[in-house]
Amino acid sequence: MLETITKSDFKFSKLINVYKGKVRDVYYLQNDIVVMVASDRISAFDVVMPKGIPFKGQILNQIAVKMMNETSELVPNWLINSPDPNVSVGHLCVPFKVEMVIRGYLSGHANREYKKGKRILCGAEMPDGMRENDKFPDPIITPATKADFGNHDEDISKEEIISKGIVSTEDYEILENYTNLLFKRGSKLADSRGLILVDTKYEFGKTKNGEIVLIDEIHTPDSSRYFYKEGYMQRQNNNLPQKQLSKEFVRQWLIQNNFQGLKGQSVPNMSDDYIKSVSERYIELYENITSDEFVKSNPQNIHQRIYTNTENFLKQYFEH
Repeated sequence: MLETITKSDFKFSKLINVYKGKVRDVYYLQNDIVVMVASDRISAFDVVMPKGIPFKGQILNQIAVKMMNETSELVPNWLINSPDPNVSVGHLCVPFKVEMVIRGYLSGHANREYKKGKRILCGAEMPDGMRENDKFPDPIITPATKADFGNHDEDISKEEIISKGIVSTEDYEILENYTNLLFKRGSKLADSRGLILVDTKYEFGKTKNGEIVLIDEIHTPDSSRYFYKEGYMQRQNNNLPQKQLSKEFVRQWLIQNNFQGLKGQSVPNMSDDYIKSVSERYIELYENITSDEFVKSNPQNIHQRIYTNTENFLKQYFEH
């Protein structure tokens, strides 16, 4: 198998602290600078799988960078530069403890809740008589809280977020507006590439100057669900599953192998052939989402490459 990056321990210049997330490792530097390293780890059902997926980190990082650049005139973001295929450097922000999830279609978690008989999700109404993967009359925002401890996010309504003081009314209105603007742009970009942006999540933070900006990833297959536009209506009319571009195929494989992150369940073994197939699916996702041909970075000495490219950029940045 190709070399992957599943752990990192970089000693970047002016390093203060490190945070290890499910997929990304965040290095906090002096001067309010953050280095985000996209690893090849893959998580599902809030569990990180034991093996990495070749090129996954590069794919997620490069999609996020491209999408940030394509939406920066609409919504300000944290990004300064991407000095390596797996790395983004940006401004330090204090993150809001909510993920802004927006859904254009009845899919995934929303559909699972709908099947249980729910018609209100996070305060948003879901009309009666819908089938899985039907389009909502208008996109709905279904926020989730970011857990302080553990990895489990929980559904929450706008009213609860404001009443619990998680986000102020004024700030939430901005988050809501930015979420709608980004989803509208993301949907338009997807449409131009023969795709449907089904649902996605955005995360926001505040800079030290008090500006609300988009942080983390955007419109990647880990944070979003896409359908192929061609044949969508035909599949719906014939009650057939939609052809998806998202991480859902990994979740479905895990479910088929009796794993949903529940107590007492063990992660099934991912064979080298299966991991290769997941890597190929991620490359397919990249090329469809961006309309660019994917150029594989050199997987040899991946840690040294990341360190050298990032450190060279940081030295120049701090000198200026």
